[in-house]
Amino acid sequence: MKIELKSAGVAVVAALMASSAFAKDFAPAVVYDQAGKFDKSFNEMAYKGAEHFKSDFHLNYREGQIASDAQKEQTLRNLARKDADMIVAVGFSFTQAVETVAREFPKVKFVIIDSVAKGPNVQSILFREQEGSFLVGMAAAMKTKTNTVGFIGGMDVPLIRAFGCGYVQGVKYVNKNDKVIQNMTGTTPTAFNDPARGTELAKSQFDRGVDVVFAAAGGTGLGVMQQAKSSGKFSIGVDSNQNHLHPGSVLTSMVKRVDNAVYEAFKTAKDGSWKPGVKYLGLKENGVDWALDADNRALITPDMEKRITEARKAIIAGKIKVVDYRANNSCPVM
Repeated sequence: MKIELKSAGVAVVAALMASSAFAKDFAPAVVYDQAGKFDKSFNEMAYKGAEHFKSDFHLNYREGQIASDAQKEQTLRNLARKDADMIVAVGFSFTQAVETVAREFPKVKFVIIDSVAKGPNVQSILFREQEGSFLVGMAAAMKTKTNTVGFIGGMDVPLIRAFGCGYVQGVKYVNKNDKVIQNMTGTTPTAFNDPARGTELAKSQFDRGVDVVFAAAGGTGLGVMQQAKSSGKFSIGVDSNQNHLHPGSVLTSMVKRVDNAVYEAFKTAKDGSWKPGVKYLGLKENGVDWALDADNRALITPDMEKRITEARKAIIAGKIKVVDYRANNSCPVM
């Protein structure tokens, strides 16, 4: 009898070990838009968040990359079919594709950055870009010698208009008489990946008196920043901290913490605390900010830093209300 019990116990242990050996590891995935994960801006921040998760939890993640709009749904489906537990789609242009594919795979968790997609298994992450843009607008207004600053956006959509509107509010907060010249690069997603066009628009603005320009245009902004360097002007980076790209010429960067968003999405899905719905990330939630480091330290005076820091605290406390262009598709200071 004892031998039989012992044998049964061994069998149970063996079964448990076999089950553990074949247990599936948590498998998240991220899909980048056409600009690619090394765009030195928006997509690269998502990549950094995924890498941070990989380092902390020693778990690999899967990746997808689209070359055209037509590939969005298929790329998401391919990852879902390969047993991805969560898929993060980077960019508002994935909205329809996420809604469609999420319905087909109800057990997979989907996250979309920069848009709201519907579905009981979908989480939408939005940023208060206007708050960070307000701060870099202040920096531009305090740095300009011509009282004329510029803004170059990527695709002409409300999201990018929100960057521009926040920037103008920050400029006018410092000096209501400063002029802001604005241009949008285009009306399709390719507007975020056209450095040559960014160069042209920047040169045109500099010819009109602009001496500080904020580029909220993804890869297109690289052309803007290069032209600013060549022209002896200042640029302001976006999404990633781009101060290091042209030290001495990049005044600051409006950092959009897509890395934090991706990391938290992966982490909460892994630990079971993930929830569908809409999340908003602003200054208070460490979702946006301005960048001050060794690469631009010499460009930011103590007075500039003090005023921007005070405004940052006031926005978080609700004492300064930065209008979101997307609320009414209008900007109060335009």
